[in-house]
Amino acid sequence: MTAPNTSDTANYIAEAGKAAWEVPGLDESTPRREIRTVGIIGAGTMGGGISMNFVTAGFPVTIVETKAEALERGLGVVRRNFQNSADKGRFPQDEVEARMGRYDGKLSLSDLAQCDLVIEAVFEDMDLKKKIFTELDRVMKPGAILATNTSALDIDEIASVTKRPQDVIGLHFFSPANVMKLLEIVRARETADDVVATCMDLAKKINKIAVLVGVCPGFVGNRILFARQRQANKLVYRGVMPWDVDAALNTFGFKMGPFQMSDLAGLDIGWSKGAKTENPIRDALCEIDRRGQKTGAGYYDYDENRKPIPSDVTARIIRDITGAEPRKMEPDEITEICIYPMINEALKILEENKAQRPSDIDVVWLNGYGWPADKGGPMWYADTVGAPEILARMEALGKEDPAFAPAELLKDLAANGGKFTEIDTGGLKV
Repeated sequence: MTAPNTSDTANYIAEAGKAAWEVPGLDESTPRREIRTVGIIGAGTMGGGISMNFVTAGFPVTIVETKAEALERGLGVVRRNFQNSADKGRFPQDEVEARMGRYDGKLSLSDLAQCDLVIEAVFEDMDLKKKIFTELDRVMKPGAILATNTSALDIDEIASVTKRPQDVIGLHFFSPANVMKLLEIVRARETADDVVATCMDLAKKINKIAVLVGVCPGFVGNRILFARQRQANKLVYRGVMPWDVDAALNTFGFKMGPFQMSDLAGLDIGWSKGAKTENPIRDALCEIDRRGQKTGAGYYDYDENRKPIPSDVTARIIRDITGAEPRKMEPDEITEICIYPMINEALKILEENKAQRPSDIDVVWLNGYGWPADKGGPMWYADTVGAPEILARMEALGKEDPAFAPAELLKDLAANGGKFTEIDTGGLKV
């Protein structure tokens, strides 16, 4: 492995950040749609966080919930967040009222009719999203941009229930949406050029780093994350403890490993009592009310300061479910098993033309998932490791599970040389 010097990595990150704003094939003179008013559907964690970006930038926001209590609760959380920032001196106290004054809370989608942009931020359920977009198609004025904040669902399918698929786009904010810089802008099959151009410009106005991506399960960021998570789970089934997996990734440079992250987000996302999902360990933890930091226990036990402590309860559940005896594995091996599949998945994304360029993948992971800056992003890091080493690992993992078979691009790079960061498969195609 050849370690690049720090200034090379920093220069690469800066150039990658600039390139992400460039959309090949999109005429600079494309007229933008005027966005004066914004509608948000859902005042929960995501909807509330998304709305804060817009009111901070001076946009009036109409926020819609189904029940008055949910609306009141959501706006209360927003107010507390703004108040906390003012108390820390980030802006003057009177700015709290100025920002809250830009909100108009409503209980019906028809109240969004005159908004120039509406962003749906309800939970990840395709039927619910299609129902909302059917209604938006009916009530919204012509020319309004209809955006979904889905993190993984098929936006072409969501757009298909409207008579204006050209106006539909994905605006995937990252949680907490008022803090995280990344915005994945997801171009669907029919999305019009002026909608893409308008949303790229808007990202700058609300102080986000935008990356344009295509429709595939999980888009760019989550699709790569899912590959890492699947391998982390496989390690646990082989007797490696969750805290050992996390510790290896912490050493690599991630502030949080996959199981620390799960505990923070809540293990009950996508789970309900009695549910049997593809993750029986998670199901068993949730059944005994170990649902992550919010319940004081998940994969880890937590003390009063939310410090994670390896858990005997979790270790016992893992042994009962997997039948595997606890084992130690070298941190470097854990890292390779978790990181190389991310690189392989990134190559499959490029093969499918769902990203504009390799460096965009690095921008996504640096700004949305805490990839360590000194390692430049998955593609930059892959060049420091070399394709032959990554291929050898992926061939072994692919034998165990065909979903991890090496990408054709990886085989090609290993055979013929070339750099991961210089791959050109023809850009984003919808």
